[in-house]
Amino acid sequence: MDFRLSAEQKQIRHSVRQIVTDFPGEYWQKLDRELGYPQEFIDALTQGGWLAALIPEEYGGFGVGVLEASLILEEINRSPGNGGVCHAQMYIMGMLLRHGSNAQKKQFLPPIAAGELRLQAFGVTEPTTGSDTTKLQTFARRDGDRYVVNGQKVWISRAEHSDLMLLLVRTTPADEVDKKTGGLSVLLVDLREAIGNGITVKPIRAMMNHHSCELFIDDLEVPAENLVGEEGQGFRYNLDGMNAERILIAAECIGDARFFLARAREYAKDREVFGRPIGQNQGIQFPLARAYAHTEAADLVRFRAAEAFDCGEACGTDANIAKLLAADASWEAGNAALQTLGGFGFAAEYDIERKLRETRLYQVAPISTNLILTYVAERVLGLPRSY
Repeated sequence: MDFRLSAEQKQIRHSVRQIVTDFPGEYWQKLDRELGYPQEFIDALTQGGWLAALIPEEYGGFGVGVLEASLILEEINRSPGNGGVCHAQMYIMGMLLRHGSNAQKKQFLPPIAAGELRLQAFGVTEPTTGSDTTKLQTFARRDGDRYVVNGQKVWISRAEHSDLMLLLVRTTPADEVDKKTGGLSVLLVDLREAIGNGITVKPIRAMMNHHSCELFIDDLEVPAENLVGEEGQGFRYNLDGMNAERILIAAECIGDARFFLARAREYAKDREVFGRPIGQNQGIQFPLARAYAHTEAADLVRFRAAEAFDCGEACGTDANIAKLLAADASWEAGNAALQTLGGFGFAAEYDIERKLRETRLYQVAPISTNLILTYVAERVLGLPRSY
């Protein structure tokens, strides 16, 4: 396997890097203080076509794979920026591409690619079910040519800043399905019409500016033609998207880790204490060197997982391990950077404390590291199921 980037992939890195340099730390610091949304940054990515990277060329996108998409998000997080403001349009796009009808693709993909519509929200998690997706309770009742939906979702990011949302619902009661993974379906919801007309959005104030919300769904009407794929197959469709999501989140964490290491390296070379640069001290060198090694290891698994995904091969184990290793590496690199900068690491102007808050999320979401460990223990090591 060749891990060297092609000329096209190198150009993707270069082009995205040119965009992110126009949005320095001060831009993100202001948004963090004001809980603002980076509209100008999103517009720049959209104009460059990067948010349409996974959309096939016939619908106006670039038609690249998850590997290339991961490079885009890595470059964003390698800067002071945060790919979490836009990554959903990439990792949930596959659900529409793989399982959407031709009519849905023709209706929605061209305006998404052109930036006229934004698909940035995925409604899965509920207050009482958490990671146990099979227990979700939001119910969609078929009524003629529509579904009537009732329920509640939580930690649904960017719902206020998206035109469309994929919504995972139960269409068959849990006590009527043969398998616990059955009876779930995916609906494509037009939030422009739904908010205030069946959906109430309540923002959640959190430790990072991730634009997360609670959604209260009361008699929301969704056209039956907005059913994605087959009714009752939503759990399987959700699993399809999870592997892409884990690979892309791993790439963001790798970008974060490289940001932390770059900031810490420059500071350690320039900062002098007791007449010598602090980077001369092994107490500074070793944590940074170890974090670098762990970042490179995570990167290799990211590439292996992404290549397998793009080739249509099984990649669940590699995708999960990539996310686990990358999340650990970014947290380790962030802590090493904070220790290196000392008091200045806590100052907002250095971007360390903010990005450390942001990367901490990926120990918990979109899947916790503990659940990944149970996956590896059961699926790879053959140990008894723990839950």
